[in-house]
Amino acid sequence: MTVLMAKRMRTLLPALGLVAAGIAIAVWMMRPTDLAVALTPDDAQAVALGEQIYVEHCAACHGVDLEGQPDWRQRSADGRLPAPPHDETGHTWHHPDIQLFRLTKYGPAGLAGGAYESDMPAYADTLADREILAVLSYIKSTWPEDVRDRHDQINARFEQQ
Repeated sequence: MTVLMAKRMRTLLPALGLVAAGIAIAVWMMRPTDLAVALTPDDAQAVALGEQIYVEHCAACHGVDLEGQPDWRQRSADGRLPAPPHDETGHTWHHPDIQLFRLTKYGPAGLAGGAYESDMPAYADTLADREILAVLSYIKSTWPEDVRDRHDQINARFEQQ
C-alpha cells in the first residue's frame, strides 16, 4: 500500500464510521418496540393529562398554542435549531408515533449521538411512558381532522414495513 493510499484510508475510515453510526441510529429509531406506542387523541382523559404535562414541560419552548419558536428552521448563533411548532404547520405529524415517542423519551442527542447539540431534553427520567404518550396524544388532538388522517396513514405505512 502506498503512502497516499494509507493517508486516504486514515481519512476515509472515520467518515465511514460516522455514516455507519448514523445508519445504526436510524435503524434503531425505526425498529419495533415491545411497548404499545399508539397515540390516543380521542381519549379525553389522556388528552387532559397530556395538556397539563405539556404546559408544565413543553410550552415554554414549543409555545402555549404549539406554535414553536420564531425561525424554527434556521439554526441560531449557537448552531442549534429553535423549538419547532407542534401544530399542523410543523413537521411533528410527518413522523410515526414510535419516532415521536422515542424523540421525546430519549431527546435528539440520545438518538443522534452524544455530540448532537439540542436544547430539547430527554424525558426518560422525568416522565413515565404513559405521560409521554399523553402529551403526544394531546398534541395530535389539536390537529385538524385532515392532518390527523394523514398522520394515521403515516402510522399505517410504518407498521406495514
